[in-house]
Amino acid sequence: MVCSELELGLSEEHEGILLLPDDAPPGVPLRDYLGDDVVEIELTPDMARCLSMSGVAREVHALTGAPLHLPADDWQPSGDDNATDYVAVEIENPALCNRYTATLIRDVTVGPSPLWMQERLRKAGQRPISNIVDITNYVMLEMGQPLHAFDYHLLVERAQQSGAAKPTVIVRSARPGEKMTTLDGQERQLDGSMLLITDSTGPIAIAGVMGGAQTEVYDGTRHILLESATFEGINNRRTSQKLKLHSEASHRFTRGVPATLNDSAARRAAELMRLYAGGRIVPGIVDAYPIPQAETTVYTSAGDVRRLLGMELSRSQIADALEKLDFRVAELSSIPVDAPENAIFGLYRAENEPVLAATVPWHRLDIAMPADLTEEVARIVGYDKVGVTLLDTALPPQRRNEVLETEERIRDILVACGLQDTIGYALTTPENHRKLLATAVAAAAGDRRRTDSPPYIELTNPLSMDRRVMRRDLMVSALETLAYNSRYAARQALFEIGRVYRPEEGDGTLPQEDRRVCIALTGSRQPVNYHSSASDRESFDFFDLKGMVETLVSRMGIDKSAVRFSAHPDSPTFGPRCALVSIGAQSLGIVGELHPKVRAAFGLGDERVCVAELHVGPLVRPSWQLSAMPPISVYQPVSEDLAFAVDEEVTVRRVRDALVAGGGDLLVDVELFDIYRGAPLTVNQKSLAWRVAYQSAERSLTEKEVSTLRARIVSAVEEATGGALRG
Repeated sequence: MVCSELELGLSEEHEGILLLPDDAPPGVPLRDYLGDDVVEIELTPDMARCLSMSGVAREVHALTGAPLHLPADDWQPSGDDNATDYVAVEIENPALCNRYTATLIRDVTVGPSPLWMQERLRKAGQRPISNIVDITNYVMLEMGQPLHAFDYHLLVERAQQSGAAKPTVIVRSARPGEKMTTLDGQERQLDGSMLLITDSTGPIAIAGVMGGAQTEVYDGTRHILLESATFEGINNRRTSQKLKLHSEASHRFTRGVPATLNDSAARRAAELMRLYAGGRIVPGIVDAYPIPQAETTVYTSAGDVRRLLGMELSRSQIADALEKLDFRVAELSSIPVDAPENAIFGLYRAENEPVLAATVPWHRLDIAMPADLTEEVARIVGYDKVGVTLLDTALPPQRRNEVLETEERIRDILVACGLQDTIGYALTTPENHRKLLATAVAAAAGDRRRTDSPPYIELTNPLSMDRRVMRRDLMVSALETLAYNSRYAARQALFEIGRVYRPEEGDGTLPQEDRRVCIALTGSRQPVNYHSSASDRESFDFFDLKGMVETLVSRMGIDKSAVRFSAHPDSPTFGPRCALVSIGAQSLGIVGELHPKVRAAFGLGDERVCVAELHVGPLVRPSWQLSAMPPISVYQPVSEDLAFAVDEEVTVRRVRDALVAGGGDLLVDVELFDIYRGAPLTVNQKSLAWRVAYQSAERSLTEKEVSTLRARIVSAVEEATGGALRG
């Protein structure tokens, strides 16, 4: 059976069958011949040196002592000419590019790369393209040096257009309004912060990110100009983020590529092109190296290493561990005067202890201070060698974090109420905030400024335009979560605790970071299944949410009588069913049913949505202020129902306050269980039915005491509301 690479799952190539080399052994299973073992290594950000097989090999050599075999950079140039005869290199901004090398390979034949190279690239997640491009990718994975191949003939044609005798590669910053088309076919708008590779005509590559389409290698390319350079990491990362263009090259330059590697990687790639593309290597490398990579020496002492690690290590053990990683270690009696910066790390705790001077290998850009050396020693010696030592002193007293403790209590209470804890993005868009249509949230937060166009804290380099400003209100995150989850679940009951960010006026003023809790409900009040009753299928409403807020406040140890829900029917965010919540004179937040227009703007359909946004601050109570649990009375409570006819404008709160005031300490519970309108009441009247409970902690109440309490309650309600007790 003959198969194409596509049919075998090796690549997208389907023009013909897979052709094996002549020396492929007959009868061997294709799986065994091609090999199929891949070891994936998950790297932490500080292990950028292992973004190549050479870096991994150095680590394995240091840890196991296995022989280290690095790629040879021997090459075989030929001819009497020199690369400097064909190209020149200029670096206008050495701070962003401290070395740039150019190597010329002539008379190449562009075609497929060897099968073994294609297989290795595929297993590393690279798509084979051609022998030239594959070799640059292969050397990058092998040695850690990103490379780029230009079509030299196209560079010559561009130079001739400008009247130049030969191409000149210029490394410079982009000019205002400059554009270029990259290899992916996208036209990129550039700005002055971006570093470019240009010639006398214009840009030919975005430095360390991606090459340009104007000088791309194609099937007819005959001569290659090979770039091997080092670009400054921070600038490279910013350029990549601004253009939203991530590449394997930018991934490495962002983390640091040593300039010392440039020429050896160029020689290695040139030799592979000679072998597998039939090219001739022009002698010499055009090397612009304005800021040579300096050799770094870091000073430490055995005492410092022992103190930081808690391990008893001798100087020879420390030196041996570092030398396995290619450090050169020497013992000195003092730190040289020309390196005073190393003295700030406190090396002279033992007056007569020699100093260890470790010369950092060229491929370790992450070593800068004594603590870095200590970490390397720990890795090689082994963290398992750290001994177990009991504390010989008592722990110092710890300060309590009242806010954190409060948030944990809030979280426990809301989870007990059946809500699900969520964590949303702190980043959003101004458009999502404008969907709220509201001044209500700002009013609840004590911000009385106009909210037509509120100020935002904007990100300078957002990763996505959908996450470019810090949220001003937690409600936005909750509604985004509801909208996303509505595709999977009709019933949602969730909450989030987090910060909101509001800029303050004045230069240099830090933004206000207020901690809040947001509750969001939509869908049926109870989880629905085949045996659910009609009441279970009823949707969440304002009173469900209000009850949860009351439960939260009560469980936080705050007296119910101090909590006020003030009607706020004119809010365009919530519509008529909305209330501002306060504790005494302190604003707590807002509770309401979302306005249909806001609901539609977030794509939440026709189902009712109830949202509360509360400040955490008013709920914080130091432990010494928390109310103690009252003793449970052993005497039977007395319950009865009282219904009062009152005018429509009389609020439930007003009646309840009168009930509580009239009942005094013996009134232990008040619950509204019915509201009635209709005959025999007048049109402007309603009936509020309450279930009240009386109880004493000292005795059983007599009928006379209950009658007296009832009379006081009725009198208080009638006096406060003008209503009357119904028979």
